[in-house]
Amino acid sequence: MEYTTLPHTNIRISKICLGTMTWGNQNTETEGHAQLDYALEQGVNFIDTAEMYPVPATPETQGRTSKTIGTWLKKTGNRDKVILASKIVGRSSDYTAHIRTTGINSVSIKEAIDNELTRLQTDYIDLYQIHWPERDTNTFGIRDYKHNPDDSWTDNFNEVLQALEAQIKMGKIRYIGMSNEKAWGTMRFLEEAKANSLPRMITIQNAYSLINRIFEGDMAEISMRENLGLLAYSPMAFGVLSGKYIKGTAADNARLKLFPRFARYSSEQCTEATKKYLKIAETHNMTLAQMSLAFVNQQPFVTSNIIGATNLEQLKENIESIHVTLSEDVLKQINEVHVMIPNPAT
Repeated sequence: MEYTTLPHTNIRISKICLGTMTWGNQNTETEGHAQLDYALEQGVNFIDTAEMYPVPATPETQGRTSKTIGTWLKKTGNRDKVILASKIVGRSSDYTAHIRTTGINSVSIKEAIDNELTRLQTDYIDLYQIHWPERDTNTFGIRDYKHNPDDSWTDNFNEVLQALEAQIKMGKIRYIGMSNEKAWGTMRFLEEAKANSLPRMITIQNAYSLINRIFEGDMAEISMRENLGLLAYSPMAFGVLSGKYIKGTAADNARLKLFPRFARYSSEQCTEATKKYLKIAETHNMTLAQMSLAFVNQQPFVTSNIIGATNLEQLKENIESIHVTLSEDVLKQINEVHVMIPNPAT
């Protein structure tokens, strides 16, 4: 395993992070425990969850993922061997209204953290993240920003940071980060922290893959200049970049078979780009999955690559991507496809 350091800390984390959002829905508690055991054996010490997991979020399943991690921590006593990251949901919607009906503030942050600590059966969370912006902006497959003058959101960056600072002082969380943020929100958080001596965001968890390289624009500059580490999620584009949907080998419990509404990686352009990437991988005797993950692993702004799996065979293949180094020739061919079909997914 390779390791990096969470920016602005001395916390050593694996370059591969174990994503968990299928546990409690596509995976049982027993399967989740087996994945945790295997990942730890392979040197993975970084685990990412969220209060709303598993996905898709429902009142019946909400919180099961973290409970699975919690029972594993209690059973194994491995809390001191892992770095835990979790998240609080943003503005409530039809999708998350069963979790809370208020926005992110001092009350909801305290409630969310206390509930998550109970589920995880631990006294502290190492990295606590805002799951998505509360304001109206382009997230989750929306390509361009369109301003909404009637957006009821009010600027509360200072309030959020003060509330998180209170939790840090109580020892319930150690560091903070963002998720699904854009350039404006990222800089507002960083400048608010600097101007008012408040805790700074140290990471940003955004989608990044061969078919979604949007982060390489202004966000990459922010990441490098501000030492804000990217925790790349969906590096496999919901499994599309395994090639299994093109080959027709996807299992019945594959994510896009179970939940076809998650279609942001399934457009005609995404499929065409994926076919070209598959050809490159096969030409160079790699699986598409390992080439896709190795590409993410090698980016200078990536602090950790969040991989997920629904079985141990997938997990093994994904973790082993850390041993794959893409040659300049492979990278050149990848970039040629990117020029031809730039960012077919968002």
